[in-house]
Amino acid sequence: MEWSDLRIFLAIAREGTLGAAARKLAQTQPTMGRRLRVLEDALGHTLFQRTKDGFVLTDEGSTLLGHAERMEAEALAIERRLAGQTQQLEGLLRITSSDWFGAHILTPVLAEFSILHPQVTIELLTDARFLSLSRREADVAFRIRPFDEPDVVSRKLLHMRYRAYLRQGIAHPMAGDGTGSALLALDSAFAGVPDDSWLQTMLPKARTVFRSNSRDVQARMCAHGVGIAVLPIPLADATGGIEPIDLGTEPPGRDTWVGYHRDLRRLPRLRALLELVIARLANGSSGRQ
Repeated sequence: MEWSDLRIFLAIAREGTLGAAARKLAQTQPTMGRRLRVLEDALGHTLFQRTKDGFVLTDEGSTLLGHAERMEAEALAIERRLAGQTQQLEGLLRITSSDWFGAHILTPVLAEFSILHPQVTIELLTDARFLSLSRREADVAFRIRPFDEPDVVSRKLLHMRYRAYLRQGIAHPMAGDGTGSALLALDSAFAGVPDDSWLQTMLPKARTVFRSNSRDVQARMCAHGVGIAVLPIPLADATGGIEPIDLGTEPPGRDTWVGYHRDLRRLPRLRALLELVIARLANGSSGRQ
């Protein structure tokens, strides 16, 4: 498998047709088709369905896409380093995310970025509100749903797994009942989100005793023994004194999306940040077994 073939695969996946991908890479259409067949033969899988509307990724193609994008990000980072560009990045980047995602998922990546680019100042705004990228309230945002603002580039970053947790040493409730159990939930602004609904369905006789828009606060209340919380697995792993409970199934997970204003995509410091984030986080399913 050659990197040049993966670049062709990425171009076809992004453009949707051989002709558009060929123009993007300044190649001929027959060359693109031939190199794609070579890659599919080498992998032993068909990567695209050929339809009248263009090329659509197969399941195998979707799996390869995440790996290819991470390789692309690393290749671009190497090119920048060799060109000496990494030493020239400076300025401000404003990033927004939820509190727990910023603390437990982004912080290690941002620490690595700050070491690589010490002249770039990062502002991390952990806020339950969805700050507007169109109004430039932030440069980069991480959210649990796709972006629908005009002129905002949106891409799915990763899938986050959740589980139900209880303070260690407390008797576990029985699925389908929950009598005597207390639940910790999101506040009314998030009423009806899948994980809260799942918990109430699994423990219909339990009573909700606490609500908060902060997952970190929910985790701390859970650790104090106040009740059962559905938490992202990385947050729960970082919270002492709680343990997962088995209710027969896991709660539904959440996709995380990254977005930025289209006008900023040529900004070197933004490109460098996105490449590092994608290389470290993209297309993974975050959560330990």
